[in-house]
Amino acid sequence: MKLLLQILVAVVLHPLAFLLMLLNLLGRDDIDGSKKFIWALVGLLWGIGPILYILIGEGALW
Repeated sequence: MKLLLQILVAVVLHPLAFLLMLLNLLGRDDIDGSKKFIWALVGLLWGIGPILYILIGEGALW
C-alpha cells in the first residue's frame, strides 16, 4: 500500500516527490556522491523519476 501511495505522490505531485527524493538521497550513506548526482538528474524526469528511484534505486520518499 505504501508503494502505491508513493507512486501516486510521484505522478501527481512531482515537485513534492522530487524534494522528498532529494532529502532521502542526502541521508543515504550506502551510495557515493556520483550516484546521488545521477539519481538527482533522473528525478527531474516528470512523473517517472521518483518512481524509478523507488523501484530501482531502493529508495523511499519518506
